[in-house]
Amino acid sequence: MNRKGCSKTTDQKLDTFDWLCDIPESTSATDLVEVTFKNTRKGYYRNSNDLTLEKGDIVAVEATPGHDIGTVSMTGQLVLMQMKKYHIDQTRTEIKRIYRKARPNDMEKYEEFKAKEHDTMLKARKIAEDLKLNMKIGDVEYQGDGNKAIFYYIADERVDFRELIKVLADTFHVRIEMKQIGARQEAGRIGGIGPCGRALCCSAWMTKFSSVATSSARYQEISLNPQKLAGQCAKLKCCLNFEIDAYVEAQKSIPDRNIPLECKDGTFYHFKTDVFGGIMQYSSAPNMAANIVSIPVERVKEIIALNKQGIKVDSLLESSEEERVIDYGNVVGQDSLTRFDKKKKKKKNKGGNGGEAKNAEANPTNESESSNENPANAPEGNASSDNAPRNEEHRDRRDNDRRKDRNNRRDRDRRPNKEGAEAPQDNAPLQENGPIADNRQEEGNEGNGNNENRRRDRRNRHRNDRRRNDNRNNGNNGPSDGAENNNRDNNPVKPQNNE
Repeated sequence: MNRKGCSKTTDQKLDTFDWLCDIPESTSATDLVEVTFKNTRKGYYRNSNDLTLEKGDIVAVEATPGHDIGTVSMTGQLVLMQMKKYHIDQTRTEIKRIYRKARPNDMEKYEEFKAKEHDTMLKARKIAEDLKLNMKIGDVEYQGDGNKAIFYYIADERVDFRELIKVLADTFHVRIEMKQIGARQEAGRIGGIGPCGRALCCSAWMTKFSSVATSSARYQEISLNPQKLAGQCAKLKCCLNFEIDAYVEAQKSIPDRNIPLECKDGTFYHFKTDVFGGIMQYSSAPNMAANIVSIPVERVKEIIALNKQGIKVDSLLESSEEERVIDYGNVVGQDSLTRFDKKKKKKKNKGGNGGEAKNAEANPTNESESSNENPANAPEGNASSDNAPRNEEHRDRRDNDRRKDRNNRRDRDRRPNKEGAEAPQDNAPLQENGPIADNRQEEGNEGNGNNENRRRDRRNRHRNDRRRNDNRNNGNNGPSDGAENNNRDNNPVKPQNNE
C-alpha cells in the first residue's frame, strides 16, 4: 500500500493522500493519470497505451514541442476528484497523453539539461540587467528533451520582455517561455523556517494563496506592526487567515469598543480586548495607556447600560472584585528565590579606628555593644586590641610634627625686621662714646653672636652631609630624621639676607 501511495512518504508538497488506492475498482475507473514536474507544476495526462503505472513511476509525456519527463503522483478514481477541484473540464481542455515509461537514454538527457539550469538562470539575470528591465528571474526549468526552457520571474509592474526573449533564444538556442510568479510562490519554492519554528506553509502544503488584509490582524487584536505581520515574502502572513473565523464569531458577544465608560472618577476609553478570555482593558487617556483597568465583559455591558440612563458608577470594578487579592502560595515546597544571593559586606574603616573596625568584624555578636562606646575613651591596656602599639606610634609621630611646626614658627618670629642691614665687623673700632655708642656696641655684640651661631649651624650641616654620604657609600640609610630634627631644634638656623 505504501508503494501504491496510501502513505505520504515523499517530501513534495503537491502529493495527495490516495485513500482509494487499496480498492481494485478504483484503478480501472479511469485512464487519467496525475503527473508532477519541477516547481509545483503538475498536469493530467491520458494513459492511452494502457501502461501499468503506479505512484512514483517516471514517465515521458507529450509536450509542445517534443516530450517531457515527469513523475506519476496519482492514479485511479481520485484523479477525477482532483480535476474537479481545480476546475479542469475534459470536454473543453485538451488532455495530452503518456508516451512511455522513461528509458535510460531519456534519463541521461534529462539529467544533462537539469544540470544547466542554475548557470542558465545566472546568465539570464545578467542579460535582464543589461537590458535595464525591472524584473527578477527566480528559476529556470528545462524540458525533458531540452527543446524548451521555462523562465520564472517576479515583477512588481508590467514588463516588456520581447527583446529579452530574442536575446535568450539566441544565447541558449532553445524555445523560451516566460512565466510570472508572485512573492509567495517564490518563498514556497525557496523554503525556510517561519517565526513559529516550523517550515513555511507555502513550501510545505499550501498550493493556493488567498489575499490577506490588515483587518484580519485587527479582529485578532494583533499589533499593526508591519515587521511582525509580514512574512519572508514581504507580504502579510498567510496564517492570519487561519483563525479569523473563530475570532469573528467570538467577538459577536463583545460590546462596541468606541463607547467610553463614564465613572465618578473620570472617563475611561477602550485600550485592548482579550477575546477568548472575556476581559476588556480601559485607559483613563484616550490615546495612551494610563491607569489601565481590566474589566469583565459582563461588567462592561452593565456600565454601558447605566451610562445610557445617565448614571455614573462609583467604580469600574465591583466591590467583590476590588477586595479579591490573588495570593500565590508556595504549593510546590520550593525554597526562597533569594537563598543564593550574596549578602553585602560592610566596608572596612581605613582611618585611625582601624583596630576597632577589625575587632567589630571579628566579633559580630558584640557589634551593638561596641557601637555605643567611644573609641577615644577606650582603655589602653585592653588585651583584645591588637593594634594598640600602632596607635601609640601614630600618636607620637603626630606630637613630633606639631612640635616641629611650633619651633619653625618661633624661628620665623626671631628673624630681623630690617632687610639689607649690614652687621658690624668683629674688629670694627668704636669712635663714639656715650649712651649712643654703648647701644651701638651692644648691637654689634649681638650681631657677632648671631654670626657665630650661623657658623656653628653651617659646620653642623656640613658634618651631617659628610656622615650621610659615608653611610650611603657603606649601604646604610644615614641618620634618622629624628636625629636631624633634634640638631636643628637645638641649633636653630637664623638666615640673614646679606649672606
